[in-house]
Amino acid sequence: MVKTMETEKPEAVEERISKGQGKPAGKTAPGRTAGTGRTGKTRGERKILVIVESPAKAKTIEKYLGPDYSVKASMGHLIDLPKSRLAIDVDHEFEPEYITVRGRAKLLKELQGDAKKAGEVLLASDNDREGEAIAWHLRNAIAAKTGQVPIKRISFNEITPQAIKEAVDNPSGIDEAKVNAQKARRVLDRLVGYNLSPLLWKKVKNGLSAGRVQSVALRLICEREKEVESFIPEEYWTVEADFKAGTKPAFTAQLVSWQGKKPELKTGGEVQKLIEAIKNAEYTVADIRETDKTVKPRPPFTTSQLQQTAANRLGFTSKKTMQVAQQLYEGVNMGESRVGLITYMRTDSVRISRLALDEVREWIGKNYPGDLPVKAVEYSAGKKVQDAHEAVRPTYVGYTPDSIKDILTRDQARLYSIIWERFVACQMKNAKTRTVSIDISAPVPEAEGGGEGIFRISGTRIVEKGFYQVMKLLASKEEKGSPVPSVKKGSRVLAEKFRSEQHFTQGPPRYTDASIIKILEEKGIGRPSTYAPTISVLLDRYYVTRSNKQLVPTLLGRMISDMLSEYFPHVVDAAFTASMELKLDQVEENNIRWPDMVREFYDPFKDRVEEVGKTLESCKGTLDEPTEYVCEKCGRPMIKKLGRFGFFLACSGFPECRNTRSVPLAVCPKCGGDVVARKTRGRGKEFYGCANYPECDFISHHKPLAQACPQCGQFLVEKYDKRNGSHKSCINPGCDYLHSAEENDE
Repeated sequence: MVKTMETEKPEAVEERISKGQGKPAGKTAPGRTAGTGRTGKTRGERKILVIVESPAKAKTIEKYLGPDYSVKASMGHLIDLPKSRLAIDVDHEFEPEYITVRGRAKLLKELQGDAKKAGEVLLASDNDREGEAIAWHLRNAIAAKTGQVPIKRISFNEITPQAIKEAVDNPSGIDEAKVNAQKARRVLDRLVGYNLSPLLWKKVKNGLSAGRVQSVALRLICEREKEVESFIPEEYWTVEADFKAGTKPAFTAQLVSWQGKKPELKTGGEVQKLIEAIKNAEYTVADIRETDKTVKPRPPFTTSQLQQTAANRLGFTSKKTMQVAQQLYEGVNMGESRVGLITYMRTDSVRISRLALDEVREWIGKNYPGDLPVKAVEYSAGKKVQDAHEAVRPTYVGYTPDSIKDILTRDQARLYSIIWERFVACQMKNAKTRTVSIDISAPVPEAEGGGEGIFRISGTRIVEKGFYQVMKLLASKEEKGSPVPSVKKGSRVLAEKFRSEQHFTQGPPRYTDASIIKILEEKGIGRPSTYAPTISVLLDRYYVTRSNKQLVPTLLGRMISDMLSEYFPHVVDAAFTASMELKLDQVEENNIRWPDMVREFYDPFKDRVEEVGKTLESCKGTLDEPTEYVCEKCGRPMIKKLGRFGFFLACSGFPECRNTRSVPLAVCPKCGGDVVARKTRGRGKEFYGCANYPECDFISHHKPLAQACPQCGQFLVEKYDKRNGSHKSCINPGCDYLHSAEENDE
């Protein structure tokens, strides 16, 4: 019997991969099509045309299906609403006016021509609302040109031979309810954008836009920024001591109790007073406690959890996470074949198919038999979960991260590793940890003021590894462990040295990609497919910028958010937006008519837009600032203006003089020129350099601040490190004014 991808054993797979050969394409008996249950065509018969969304996916599927199938890519939407006008008939059931997307007419015509020559057309766009809408448009466009050619819909959760075979063997029709849900969302977003955007152009600035989901996300980011700005940090101090027990190595413990309560040390003077009181005490090991804890593995990834984990562990933006996941899903060249390595990456479900459960349990039983539970572990889905797709998981557990790391790019390998680790771990036994806490008592005699200080050191180690066996990139602090000294209760120890450290209370953190996605998911705003695009839109429109991976609203973003919050509170209300998402779900479930849902929103919204348009005063030009800079072309004053990518200087003689240049941020310490913001080629990462480049090569990767160093007079920059958080530091390497902790360590 010839081995195929389904029958081959994992160990054989891994061995071949280690040799760079990949999985075999598989052979088939005469008269059968590779990877499918359909009878192949005979000479003179027409091929079956399969239409997917992307070329990468087309290449992978075409290799699975063989020569009797032709697989083409639609490159996403070919038919959509026009960009130049509303194109929604608000008086007649909100019927949209669809057109061929600009630049896509040639591709659509080619697909229609291919369909005419085919014996059957299978529409294989993604199995979600957008994918269903793409299939619906393609079906209508092809049917209008081809007459009697059968057109069917197929869908799959993973790009593997078995999944493709099952999809091809079980075609269906278009899910009209899912199409209606996409249509309703598209119409809603168009109505919001095409009514609010002109209002913003008229009252604030040309070229602005507003969106249904992005406006809520912007409001959340702006509200958090207000909390950050209003927070007043409070000073506090901690005290540590180095202890020695006989000839054993010294260890450090922290003061956790003073005179029966948690120490509240507000000043350095209070710290010195306390140290003076306890430095001559007799230190004794007062208590040793052991606490065991069971640690359960986490469920497999949903889209939002994948984006959050990739942000926290790998430093990926949500956009990058989805781009790399798309590559893994659509297929990667592995030797002689292309393989889709993960299941569909847009999902809100933690469901796992029975086939995948059987495969992962077989793999665990072979590699870690002692950590295989008696039954498969099941995870419950939340109430708002659509459950259209499985969780994000590897398609073949036998493809371990180590076995294919040389085939993948670095980013692909890292993302695949956390997906694989999370999935395999979720079906393994719990881990057990043991935490040992040692309390050291320092009683102070009454003659010296009385009281008692308690110093504590704690350490945690794993006593039963369980699912931690497969964790590498996702390893936790518990797995790495922390040692504790070997001492006995009642034994005496010697305090060798005391240390104190000043701290300041930390306010609420700004949102990051991970935390904004988490809050959007918790509030029911958006869906797995919208999280990354929402953040990208806010960044592209300069409503938000990234600083040390944090999302910071710009002056423009805050102005837009404040205006929408005041005049259109429903549009930017999280609860209202979440209720709209639930109604879209009801449309998909065929429980409500989509025009009725849109009408309920639109009529009061349109009235409000008209009212605000008449009463709201224009604030155009309020962001413009006069400057002392002079236009080098015509001699007129320059104005600081806000553009699409931030502030810039423009000649006040516009439109006669169109001269513009970057806003100077500081004086160059090398030549005295202007330091301006610049971007690298390719990735477009921002940095700061001298405007006299290439004559002057000064650059800084930290943003200059409009403040001079109080010690040396050069400019300060904004820095970030784990010890100090965000802080100001001098650009001069010879000046020690608040340089970052990393630089001091180096």
